[in-house]
Amino acid sequence: MAVEFSEKADAEFKELVSRYPNTLAAMLPVLHLAQREFGWISVEVMDYVAERLEVHPTKVLNAATFYTMYNKTPVGKCHVQVCTTLSCAIRGGYELIEHLEEKLGVKLGETREDGAYTLSEAECLASCGTAPMFQVSYSDGEIEYFENLDDQARVNQVIEQLNARLASLPDPRKMH
Repeated sequence: MAVEFSEKADAEFKELVSRYPNTLAAMLPVLHLAQREFGWISVEVMDYVAERLEVHPTKVLNAATFYTMYNKTPVGKCHVQVCTTLSCAIRGGYELIEHLEEKLGVKLGETREDGAYTLSEAECLASCGTAPMFQVSYSDGEIEYFENLDDQARVNQVIEQLNARLASLPDPRKMH
């Protein structure tokens, strides 16, 4: 199956590109669109984006592999990224990871077998004053931030929210 934007995503692509002085300048938002549309950024998706933007494929490869916000492998419906930079680490970031591993049923750096969750570390998420924290990238393209997670009861409430949302999310492993 060839990678191709849906009609809705194609319209969004055209609108995005129209905002920029050239197609290269539109690359990062187009990669976000592609990730939302296809679930992750495979080599096939990178080639498609390069073709649509009329840029050399290495330009897209360089951007997609430089920025950690683009997933180069399939991830879960909820990609939980825990900040472990200094402030979060000092305020319980690694303890938060251990708690999430237990409650989500997935080890750091892995995706749960049913595709519900991926758990990973993230570099600074710019929330030092409300550490520890994590962001969740949902498979529908939305990103949500959860802060002040030094209380396990609070973390458990957040997990309940995430679990409630799972049924409405597409499975990125099946999106392209």
